[in-house]
Amino acid sequence: MPTAGRHEGNRSDAVPSVQEDSVTTYDTIVIGAGMSGVTAARMLADAGADVIVLEARDRIGGRMHTDRAAGFPVDLGASWVHGIARSELWDLVQALGIPTLEYTVGSFQVGGRPIENFDGDGRPMDAARTSQWVSDVEEADRLLVEEIERSSPGETYLEVTERALDRTGFDPERIDEIREFFRHRVEEQCGAWIGDLDAHGLDEDAIDGDEVIFPRGYDELPRRIAAELDIRLSQVVTRIARTDAGVMVSTDDGEFSARSALVTVPLGVLKAGSIDFSPPLPDSVAGPIARLGMGVFNKVFIQFPERFWNEESYVLRALGEAGEHWHSWYDVSAVSGVPTLLTFAAGPFGRRMQELSDEEIVADVVSALRALYPDAVGEPIAHWITRWGKDAFSKGSYSHLALGSSHHDHNELAGPVDGVLHFAGEATWGDEPATVGAAFYSGHRAAERILGRDVDASRFAARVAARAVAAPRG
Repeated sequence: MPTAGRHEGNRSDAVPSVQEDSVTTYDTIVIGAGMSGVTAARMLADAGADVIVLEARDRIGGRMHTDRAAGFPVDLGASWVHGIARSELWDLVQALGIPTLEYTVGSFQVGGRPIENFDGDGRPMDAARTSQWVSDVEEADRLLVEEIERSSPGETYLEVTERALDRTGFDPERIDEIREFFRHRVEEQCGAWIGDLDAHGLDEDAIDGDEVIFPRGYDELPRRIAAELDIRLSQVVTRIARTDAGVMVSTDDGEFSARSALVTVPLGVLKAGSIDFSPPLPDSVAGPIARLGMGVFNKVFIQFPERFWNEESYVLRALGEAGEHWHSWYDVSAVSGVPTLLTFAAGPFGRRMQELSDEEIVADVVSALRALYPDAVGEPIAHWITRWGKDAFSKGSYSHLALGSSHHDHNELAGPVDGVLHFAGEATWGDEPATVGAAFYSGHRAAERILGRDVDASRFAARVAARAVAAPRG
């Protein structure tokens, strides 16, 4: 049996593996130790299956990546639970006793929390102007919903937003501010250009209940779930062959055999053809892979010696021309105790930005802030910058509904293929793709399909919590 790559944990509650032609045969091989992968693997192992997880990175968590080198957590990947009402993901967080902070502006809301807005000329907006702005967006959104409902196949989100804006009757400056807001909303939610998104691309964008962030780091969640699983790190899967006996998975270090396999690598990796499937995937799965889009959403954290924005503000937001590139800064100082702003570069701008040096990016962000707060912005004392579009094991940040795709493509991507090959991950969950919730739910669904029976989410949470109590937090 290949043993290259260190173990993250040890197998438990598993039946003995079967030796076939000197290759160990498992019940299921899970490819990828992100949220969907560890969720499915944990459920399968708890049911008594012999499961191995192959992870290309030298860590678990996938796109949930927390940097603790500075002595406090910086979530370079996922940050939020988007909507905690009636959420099994939130139930799991609570069962594990993981602390959270309420931060309900993570989905690019126009209002609802203290936001410092600046107009297209970079001037602060007073309460009356802000109220008018919120009302303008609400009216444009109402018209936008109507235009989306009337849209024809093949129309983009850009086309329906332009029709909605035309119907508002607002003056050009007000329309320009809403137009930029709509563009940036698509970039933050999808990592894509508004003209590349299907008209129905944000249909599943509703938030049910508050949003929360994780002051100890979001990757605590997949790490707790993964406790005691057999996870082999630094195992880059290159080929998955369907055989008469199930599947044969090849890495640079050897081969692994199993009766079934669950592929949880990001959509960007599938689209790049980084894994050779033999025989080729049927169109029922290959079609969604080709049609769905993979967006780029990069984070820029900057710490300052002193706060120059209002203590109670959640967000600083530049509208219209002033916010063409850097447009929203989120106050995440509560995590580190040091004045810290988080801004984003997504879509085409995110792809251009990730080619620049850290110094160039930080200088550009600070310049944009100084246009809003003249003589108030100090020199940054620390920064963190992501480049998810250049990450070999994700090739992007999360999926979106590209022009020519449909919501059905997300669910169709899950398979199974020939009854032995399954897929999971945020891109395979049509109800709320591009979220940790989608990854969690898709992993749950995959485990149930492989087992051929239901897995109770509350019992799963209780078992993960009990295991976490028995072992110290790593």
